[in-house]
Amino acid sequence: MMIIKRLKLCWYVLFLFLISCQTRTEKDHTVSLIDSSVKGQSFHNITLEASLKPFKEKSEAYYRKVAAEMFTQWHSLLRHADTISVMLWTSDGSEILNYSGKSDQPLEWAKYIGNPNTEHEIGSGPTELSLHERAYLYMENPPDFTYGDLKIIVSILKETGESITGKPVRIGATFDPGPEFAKSPFKYEKHPEILEGSAMGEKSFVFSYATLNADDEAYAGYPDGIPDDTPFGTFFGRQSQHFLTDLGFDYIWFSNGFGFGMEPWSSTGTIFTGTGFNAEKLPDTREKIINFWSLFRAECPDFRIETRGTNLSTGIDLAKDGVDLKAIYEGGFNILPPPNSPWAALDGDFGLEMVGYMSRISELPDDRYIFRYYTHDPWWLNSPWLDRYGREPHDIYLPMAVSRINEKGEITLPTHLNFLTIDDSFGNMPTQVPDEVIPHILKARYDSPTAPGPLVWVYPFDEYHEWAQNQQERLPEIYYGDWFIRQAINNGLPLNTVISTGKFGKALAAKPGLFSQSVILSIVPDAGSAYEKELMRFIRQGGQAIIYGPADYASEEFLAMLNLENTSPLAGEFKILRDNKLDKLKTGYPAAFRHESLFSGGGLCSTLKDKKDDYTTLLAQAEQASVVRDVAWVRTHPDWFGGRLAYVRGTNSSHFTGERLLEPDEPTRYFTSPNYLRYVLSELGFSYATDKNNPSVKSPVLSISRSNNGFFFAGYVPNTTVKHRFKLPFGAPVLLGYDTELEDGSSVYQFPTSWNRECRVFVEQDGGIVSCKEMHSGELGISRRLQISGLENAIVRVFPDDGTSDDGIHFYLNADYPWKEGKLEFQQGEPAFGKNYKVEDVSGTIVISW
Repeated sequence: MMIIKRLKLCWYVLFLFLISCQTRTEKDHTVSLIDSSVKGQSFHNITLEASLKPFKEKSEAYYRKVAAEMFTQWHSLLRHADTISVMLWTSDGSEILNYSGKSDQPLEWAKYIGNPNTEHEIGSGPTELSLHERAYLYMENPPDFTYGDLKIIVSILKETGESITGKPVRIGATFDPGPEFAKSPFKYEKHPEILEGSAMGEKSFVFSYATLNADDEAYAGYPDGIPDDTPFGTFFGRQSQHFLTDLGFDYIWFSNGFGFGMEPWSSTGTIFTGTGFNAEKLPDTREKIINFWSLFRAECPDFRIETRGTNLSTGIDLAKDGVDLKAIYEGGFNILPPPNSPWAALDGDFGLEMVGYMSRISELPDDRYIFRYYTHDPWWLNSPWLDRYGREPHDIYLPMAVSRINEKGEITLPTHLNFLTIDDSFGNMPTQVPDEVIPHILKARYDSPTAPGPLVWVYPFDEYHEWAQNQQERLPEIYYGDWFIRQAINNGLPLNTVISTGKFGKALAAKPGLFSQSVILSIVPDAGSAYEKELMRFIRQGGQAIIYGPADYASEEFLAMLNLENTSPLAGEFKILRDNKLDKLKTGYPAAFRHESLFSGGGLCSTLKDKKDDYTTLLAQAEQASVVRDVAWVRTHPDWFGGRLAYVRGTNSSHFTGERLLEPDEPTRYFTSPNYLRYVLSELGFSYATDKNNPSVKSPVLSISRSNNGFFFAGYVPNTTVKHRFKLPFGAPVLLGYDTELEDGSSVYQFPTSWNRECRVFVEQDGGIVSCKEMHSGELGISRRLQISGLENAIVRVFPDDGTSDDGIHFYLNADYPWKEGKLEFQQGEPAFGKNYKVEDVSGTIVISW
């Protein structure tokens, strides 16, 4: 008997040992990898956003299979992150509002395709109803979850993710103010008093500074019910603290503009009505928004908040809805700023996406910001990578060419990367999408900017907020600025680097030559401001700048530099008298434009003060009833050491129709005046022009970024019949892997819908077809070899990698392997162009290696 007991004890000990070994193996099976294999700058965090739809079977074993599939699909990208996050679109945020604190409480979750909060029951009604009018279940008999099930899923995601990736895994919860994702009796039946806005119908969105009526139902944070007049921020904060803590979440995401204003998708709001500005509402609205953040943080102090923001921009949100982004950033609320919006995927409005992105990152709460990419939509039966984008990566390369510059003059890149979402509307996770998307994401990251681009936007972040608080008569100017730049980008202005006015002087003090190869794009500085002094000093020391917008508050000194005089303002339709159009059209641009004061920061009142000034070149004029206004010119001065200053008054060629966004003026009737920014940029040496059939053909979008001393061009071409012509101060760019026919000193190309190319070679040549091809090294000590052919008495400039020495670069003329003959003498290029080498009067084929 004693032997049997001892045997049983031995078997039990062995069983425990085997279990412990299995557990240890499961946790420790991750194999260490070679860090040096990973190229490029890693992300602090990569977030995989997902709904609960992939969890189609209610069992822990199936949850683990789904979690393993998630992390395995994206593993080649997740190597490039310090931390991994999964952001769960569990419901619409009502799961937080409804939470009672009980694990067996039924969970209303986002198991629908379409809007479930309409008058039509799920899956009912006439077949012709749209998804916005009636929702369907995403599968037959979807599982019923409880809050306890959700806690298990959160735990399994962390455990599985850490096991597969070997990295820390965070799980995020989400809150959406609208009706899109799940049924919400809390919002639309019990507490309609918290609804305003018209983003998806009248009073369809929760506004953050709402007040709740009394409610006697028990909630986790309010077991005795909600007292009357409870601020929504207080209730939501307390519920979030309980929900996040109890279920094991690590952070929360505020979706669709929540916390940033009344109308997250619209050009109108609490302040701007479409016909004017309710300036008197601005102080109270601003205070209410900031108060929400303070109330929320009083109840939920430590969980990090990540934000979606609106679909618009800093200036537009401030002027239309009283959103004081500066106060939110400086409030100590532990938030990540809003990323780029999905406008480009939804309607091709890259200008609005890029303006919103750059304006919000010009200043930051700290050094972190997000790039977000739209792969799938788990609610509305579309998968943007596969359909809206057509598997074209333009919405990767264009926004990932964006960079911001901090006060030290350093280029800073997105620290966080989000994917909305990794599952589709049916809860499927096709491997095709990560397999196709990841290479583009990584290439864009490898080629990320390391220096300012040719055009740098100095964003007036502080000025806009100062004007909104103390000079409310300037609300039209705040509203106008970002819309104007939006339209310029949509018409080919290559703008993808941003710095704030507050950091401009500090960055130059830290790195005096920071912008020596760039053109500054800026509003007219306020008289007597520190920024005005810094900008004038920059110009007088040889810098180049384009100034846009009204000059009503400029100093006499700055007006004199511009040779500008303000006269009486005019508005309405103008005839174009003098023009400097670069583009070639079969049916030309209209000879008129429309300037609406409400959308253009006031009337048109700019003229040259001294029309006979030898240093001023007038580029564009407009006439109304025999009265002329000067709208674009360039000025220089012998005392400026080559500095040049351009001015474009700037008309926002858009109008309000009552729809969601401002509508561009009809291009066959009115000239799109933001094009003048691109035309003036050509006068400063950076020329981009298009050839197209007529004005209604949609213009391409372009970015030009600098990385490792090279130039990286990327574009979106909505109409592929368009031709593109480039000429930079140092010649025509010969894109790597392309052939180009040179015309009038420009390189001419025709591109597909999405394109992205490196350029190291620029050619000055009268005509002919020139090509640039990559070659293999084949020689120790050589990392790169390029072949340029089709040269005829050409000047060729080459921009090798950073760190290339004079004796480390080699030129060969009409030669081949083993590179023992044909060595070509070269010289250092002009210092004004940066690190470059050149050869002159060459014909045939040259090979350059370093």
